[in-house]
Amino acid sequence: MEITVAECCERLREMDDIVILCHRNPDGDTLGSGFALHYILKQLGKRSRVECHDGFPKQYSYMFRDYAPEEFEPKAVVAVDIADEQLFGDGLEKYCGRVDLCIDHHGSNKHYAKDWIVRETAAATAEVMEDICYGFEEVTLTKEIADCIYTGVSTDTGCFRYSNTTGHSHAVAGRMFKAGCDFAMINRVMFELKSLSRIAIEKEVLNTVEYHFNKRCALVYITSDMMERTGALDSELEGVAAMPREIEGVEVGITLRQRDNGFKISLRTGDEVDASVLCGRLGGGGHRCAAGCFVPGDLETAKAAILEAVKEAFNDGEDDQ
Repeated sequence: MEITVAECCERLREMDDIVILCHRNPDGDTLGSGFALHYILKQLGKRSRVECHDGFPKQYSYMFRDYAPEEFEPKAVVAVDIADEQLFGDGLEKYCGRVDLCIDHHGSNKHYAKDWIVRETAAATAEVMEDICYGFEEVTLTKEIADCIYTGVSTDTGCFRYSNTTGHSHAVAGRMFKAGCDFAMINRVMFELKSLSRIAIEKEVLNTVEYHFNKRCALVYITSDMMERTGALDSELEGVAAMPREIEGVEVGITLRQRDNGFKISLRTGDEVDASVLCGRLGGGGHRCAAGCFVPGDLETAKAAILEAVKEAFNDGEDDQ
């Protein structure tokens, strides 16, 4: 059932030995929310650990430097920033059907948990996590928690550049500043530093650019061969999905990433096109300006599927390519 922040805090008080789940291919919001909750629960005297199918990318290591996961048989399962159990990944499939609480901000959330708090108006799940932190009188907003919450909000808003950014997002960031978060370090790590392999994969991605619908749509793709050739890791791809939309005149940016049996599609749009609706037609979902889906098959099959959906959105005739 849908619950309030106060009820969420009450549920957490009742829980013990809690596993916190983050989605596969983790980003700053799922990890920031997950570790923020872990540190909140720690102050409450609760045992918890954070789990992710793909582990924790090293660029986020400042959030878990002193983290030592405890071994215990979980009595409760909490999912953060996960709209659908399909996003658990194979390593966390054992928790499907067992989630007691889901904390999220995706309108496409499948309500798979026993209880859920889903705030669609929030730019990031970390914004909800801040309210949960304040919901416990005995919990102090430490620098440790502030670093995590700031990471979640800043990464999901593209350092406060994306259209999902609100005044509340900035207010949350301000409160994290006051709590001592190292925002300068976080911004540099998240938005400035790039590995040599990241530079190499960006170069290859830009060489795949295709334009469609009178250059209002740009498409790029990443194949497994490209990843192997450059030595890039999945954890280094955060932000790549935004690249097509950075091209002047592009309203819809499409990024295809090869998986074992198909292609993961990331869609970024302006206010004119609803990305979640387009991805929803292909079994995915997300937000109005950022959404994703998966299409089985080869590259040409995936291209055709997503371009057909975009064509319907533009509703003005043939592809120009």
